[in-house]
Order: sequence, then structure tokens, then C-alpha cells
Amino acid sequence: MADIVLNKSRADQVEVAIETADTYLTRFANSEIHQNTGEHTTEVVVRSVFGQRVGVASTTSFDRESVEATVRRAEDIAKLQPENPGFPGLPGPAEYGAVDGYSEETATCSPGRRAAGVGEICRLAVKEGLVASGSFSTAAHETMVVNSRGLLAEVRFTRANLLTVVMSGTGSGYAEQFSVCVDDIDPRQVAEEAVKGCLADADPGDIEPGEYEAIFEEYAVADMIQMLSYMGFGALAFQEGRSFMSGNIGQKITGTNITIWDDGLDPAGVPLPFDAEGVPKQKVVLIEGGVARGVVYDSYTAAREGKQSTGHAVSPLPSTGPFAVNLFMAGGDSSIEEMIASTKRGIYVKRLHYTNPVHPVKSLLTGMTRDGTFLVENGRIVRPVKNLRFTESILGALSSAELISRETKLLPLYSLGGIRAPAVKVSKFTFTGVTEY
Repeated sequence: MADIVLNKSRADQVEVAIETADTYLTRFANSEIHQNTGEHTTEVVVRSVFGQRVGVASTTSFDRESVEATVRRAEDIAKLQPENPGFPGLPGPAEYGAVDGYSEETATCSPGRRAAGVGEICRLAVKEGLVASGSFSTAAHETMVVNSRGLLAEVRFTRANLLTVVMSGTGSGYAEQFSVCVDDIDPRQVAEEAVKGCLADADPGDIEPGEYEAIFEEYAVADMIQMLSYMGFGALAFQEGRSFMSGNIGQKITGTNITIWDDGLDPAGVPLPFDAEGVPKQKVVLIEGGVARGVVYDSYTAAREGKQSTGHAVSPLPSTGPFAVNLFMAGGDSSIEEMIASTKRGIYVKRLHYTNPVHPVKSLLTGMTRDGTFLVENGRIVRPVKNLRFTESILGALSSAELISRETKLLPLYSLGGIRAPAVKVSKFTFTGVTEY
């Protein structure tokens, strides 16, 4: 199919990206499986270039006639576009780092195995008089990017994800595991974490909003880092002055114990050797010792500054911009137990919910706590509290980070990649409102 595109194209340059995906999902609610699906999809995306006019078209039909029609459509679209003086042309051939992001165990995972994992959770929940809901998904992908300049990139990769929310009449608990290999996921461990959290969260009480010490589990920290990536780790936002990184490269923006980077080749994450344009992924240090160091680039944004792409395109469309999707935050030398013991009066947060940006330049984020919020006094958790609303600067919170856990947890970043994050204790975090549950 790639050869058809290259041979049928009349454009000055042409690129084709082909991805096939076999995705499987077992969903459960009210402590029983209610849906089991399997889907095979193929997408062909063609980018045609005439001078500096670019057109993009796609199809999910994997036959010769549909692919040829998609080539013509991309060319027609390109001819209608204005010249884009910032377009650097398609990338040339490259060498790729060796990565192993594929697991045969995940690719061949059976519905029975997923059902058995779900059963572990449901049985433990029912035993404790609780109700479990969630999903267990496995997926195998194959991606190829080819262009008329001689670039050829191809990779297989897999993903496995098990998550659950366990609820009682007055509380809830959460747990999730994510990996390239389904063998790394322990359903019993997921069940025990969620059930334990739910039992601890029973009958939450009221608490006044305000500024508190706060302990955030890995789920919450990953959410914060994900929102930082969305708001400002990409070069497009940086160049347009709407990123918290704009004008701050080389400046201190968080506490000195904060280091965050993106590395698509690190096997501790969910590795991929190249981006949506077929450009090799590079490690990019974003924040080092609290200092803003850099942002990620695709070919469009890199050309604006006379730089090379760092391999962070997520789409052939320039309006999308690059995105850091293989994120890591450095661990520290503490544990959650030590964080709790060091807290005089604070809030313990399991995870965040419905987070949205308020002011990207100020890294302001709004949202709520969820599935386990607790009051900590004099070094111990004393009682569950109702969920709290917040509007707070992420960088401001990380500027007051006192303790960071040694252990880190790998979690999914949308459907694009992953985040490996530690737990963090901050000395001040402002909760602006309360909820009724």
C-alpha cells in the first residue's frame, strides 16, 4: 500500500503513514463484565507537497482503490492551500534507536485472561460488600512511515491497561496498572489497592477549603505532568508565547528537586523510536533541577528556529504542534509513609479528576480530588474528607515540593504514550472549594 502511494503520487513530495491496530477491551460495572470487544482498524494518512503547499487526507479502507483516491484527495487539498513559507519539506532518511516496546503476551492476550483479571477485582469487592467497575484493555499496533525522500520507519508496539473504581455507599477507591507487557499487570494487587482505598474512604466528613500541606500519589502527579505537557512543553505554544516556558528558558520555575524529561527510547516507559513524521525521537530535558531547559519540536516548529526536530510530531498537520508523550519525573529519596509522618496538618490526595487549564502561561490548573481524599494530622491519616476543588499553579505547587518518593509509577498519557511519576509532598496547596461527596 505504501508503494501504491509513492508510485501514484504526482506531488513534488509525498508521505504515507499506515497504522494497523488490534484493540481489545473488557469492561465491567456492578461487579460483572458487561462488554467485551475486539476491533481491527487500519488508517492510511497521505501528505502531499507541491512546493510549500501541503495537503493531508486519510482513509480507513485498506484497498487499492481507496488508497489511490486518498492520494488524489491529498493532492487536490494541497493545490487549494496557500504557500506555507515555514514548511521545511519532508524529513529525509534517518537511523533509529533500538527499542523493544512489543510484547507477544499482550498481542495474544485472550478474553479469558482479561476476564480472569477482572474476576479477581470483582470477587474481592463483593466479598467486602463493595461494587467494582472499570476496564482491562490490551492492544497491538504496527506503524509505518514512508516518504518519497527515502525515509522508511516501521515499528510494532503493545499496550496493556487495567483500572478500576471500587465504591461503597459513601466512599470510593481507585487503582490502575499500565505496561507494554500484560505480564507486568497484577490484577490481585490492583484489586487490593482499590478495595483498601474504598474501605478507608467510608463516610468522608466536611473540611474547610484553604491552604494546606498536600501529599499527592503518583496518579495525581502524573495528571499534573500531563497538563504541563498539554499547556507548555511543546514548541508551538512556546513560540506563540502561550506557554509557561516562554521567556523562561534558563530560569528557575520550580523547586530544585524537580527534574522532568521526555525520552521515547527509555524502556522504563512505553518506548517508540520515531514520531508521526518518521523522525527519530530524542531525549529532551524539559526542567532540570527546577530550571526550564527546553521544549519539544516537530519539523515545522524546528524550522522556525533553524533547529532539528526532536521527533515529537503527533500529526502531519502543522496546526497540531509537537507534544511530549514519553514523560518522566525524577524520583527522590522518600516514601509516602515518610511524607505522612512529616505532615503536621495536610491533605492526602489519591488522584485528580476533571482537570482543565485556566491560564497556561501561569500553569494554572483547576479540578477536583477523587477516590480518596484524607486529612493528615500530626503525622498520621486521621479521617477521610469530602472531595475538594482547587485552582492552583502546578509550577507553584512544585516550587514548594518538600519530599519526592523513590518509587515511580508508569501511567498512560491519553492514548499517545506514558508518564512515569513519583508521589510528591508540597508545603502549600490551595483548595478553593468543597463538594457534597
